[in-house]
Amino acid sequence: MVIYSHSRLSTYEQCPMKFKFKYLDKIPVEIEDTIECFMGRKVHEALEWFYKKIIIGEVPKLKDVLEQYECSWFKDFNKEIKIVKKEFSSEDYFIKGHYFISKYYEKNYPFENNILAIEKKILVDLDGKGEYLLRGFIDRLDYNKETKEYEIHDYKTGGWMKSQKELDKDRQLALYSLGIKQEFSDAERILLNWHFLAFNKKMFSLRTNEELEKLKQKTIELIKKIEIETNWPTSKSALCDWCEFQEHCGKVQSLNLDNLSSKEDI
Repeated sequence: MVIYSHSRLSTYEQCPMKFKFKYLDKIPVEIEDTIECFMGRKVHEALEWFYKKIIIGEVPKLKDVLEQYECSWFKDFNKEIKIVKKEFSSEDYFIKGHYFISKYYEKNYPFENNILAIEKKILVDLDGKGEYLLRGFIDRLDYNKETKEYEIHDYKTGGWMKSQKELDKDRQLALYSLGIKQEFSDAERILLNWHFLAFNKKMFSLRTNEELEKLKQKTIELIKKIEIETNWPTSKSALCDWCEFQEHCGKVQSLNLDNLSSKEDI
């Protein structure tokens, strides 16, 4: 039995061939990290460290959070990390992450300890029979005692921000809310929160039970489609520049062109 994830589903939607390379063929890649992913991970780790301190009754100062970020960055950074946008350097991304944390801290201070979990692992039973399972990790899960709401928080470090309409249809956090509903019997109202750090803005969305039921069925249909896939087409997009399988994808495309030429010759 395969346990899916939002990223696994998104990879198929982005490019079925990439899905095949990554999850079925499990092709090893030379470049496993991009500077955007590295920076995002370091910002997440700094905020994770920060909120774990809050859970035990401490509220680190901003300089301490930034120091944690800086130490982690320089400890793990290496020259093999891919920088697609050549007009920027690794230092530019380091400064950007520094800025994200600073602005987040200033915007959200003072910090309340409503935290239930950090990097909470969830397992969503989509069909109620354990046949279609989805795993995920929630950046931060809070419980607001005043509103009696569970709050799912997600930090975004990308340079784009979704519209409210897009967030109201977003799959990832909505699926996570299903996991929370299955785990907590009193989770009737779950607030989905996105922190777009590049814009220093927080946006939120809610889902009805009817919407979540439709999402479950739609997700199951997507999984079924993946499981019967045989063609694995490639999908060209701007994301190709960041793909770790570019070399292999090029070989597949060349092979397909060669086959096409042979058929035409015949």
